[in-house]
Amino acid sequence: MHLGGTVQRMSFATVNGQQLYFEDTGGDGPVVVLSHGFMMDHEMFVHQVEALRGQYRVIIWDERGFGLTRYDGQPFTYWDSAGDCLALLDHVGVERAVFGGMSQGGFLSLRVALLATQRVRGLILLDTQAGAEHPDKVVLYQGMMDMWLAVGAAPELAEAVASIIIADPVENPKWIAKWMAQPNDYIVQPGACLLGREDITERLREITCPALVVHGTEDTAIEMALAETLSAGLVGSTGVVRVGGSHAANLVNPGPVNAAILQFLGGLPA
Repeated sequence: MHLGGTVQRMSFATVNGQQLYFEDTGGDGPVVVLSHGFMMDHEMFVHQVEALRGQYRVIIWDERGFGLTRYDGQPFTYWDSAGDCLALLDHVGVERAVFGGMSQGGFLSLRVALLATQRVRGLILLDTQAGAEHPDKVVLYQGMMDMWLAVGAAPELAEAVASIIIADPVENPKWIAKWMAQPNDYIVQPGACLLGREDITERLREITCPALVVHGTEDTAIEMALAETLSAGLVGSTGVVRVGGSHAANLVNPGPVNAAILQFLGGLPA
C-alpha cells in the first residue's frame, strides 16, 4: 500500500551503507521530513501526507530495520539513524527542513537537531520523549522481544504489542499482518537500539528552534508527564498539545494532530 494521490518519487537512497526506502511528494513548498515509530514504517503518516502535500514537500522514509529499507543488520544507535535522515536529505538535495517524528522518530529527530542545528527549521514531536527507557519497561519490552525472537508474531503477542502502540480495532490488524510477514529476528538490533538509548534531557536547551510537542491522552507507552518534561526543556516549545488517542495518535486520531501541525508550520519564519 502506498499513499493516496500521486507520489512524485518512490525510491531508495544508498547512504551510510544502507539502502533507505523513501517517498517524496515533490514540489516547491517548504520541506517536512517525517520519521516513524518503533515497529512502524512510512505508511503510518498517510494522513499527515494527505493534509500537508498541497502546501509542503513531504518526505517519509523507513528507518533501519523497518519497512522496505535494506539495512546491514549491524548494531546501531539513534545517532546513526539521525545521520541517515540527514544523508537522505543530502541525497534529495534538501539543505533545511522541518523534522517530525513519532516516538523513535522523535528520538532521532531530536538528535538531528543536536547534530545539525543549522539544518532544522523546526521540530514536530509526536508522542515522544528525550529520556532513556524506564527500567521497568526495559524488563517488560525485553521479555516481549525475547518471546518474539523465539516464536515470532504469535497472535496474542502481536495483539499485546499493537495495543501498546496503536490500540485501534481497524489499524491493529493491518500492522499485525506486516509484523507476521517478517522474520522473527528482525527485531533484535532495532530493539537493542530502542532499549539502550541514552537520556538527552539535559541537552534539550541546546535546541533552540521552534518545536511542536503533541501527545495522545491515552498513550501508555510514553506517559504525558514525559511529554511535559520534553516541552519544558525545549526553548522553542510553548507547551504540550494534548489530543485524544493512543501512542500512535497521528494514525488513529489524525484530525487534531494535523490541525496542530498545520498551525505550527504556518507560523514558522520563512
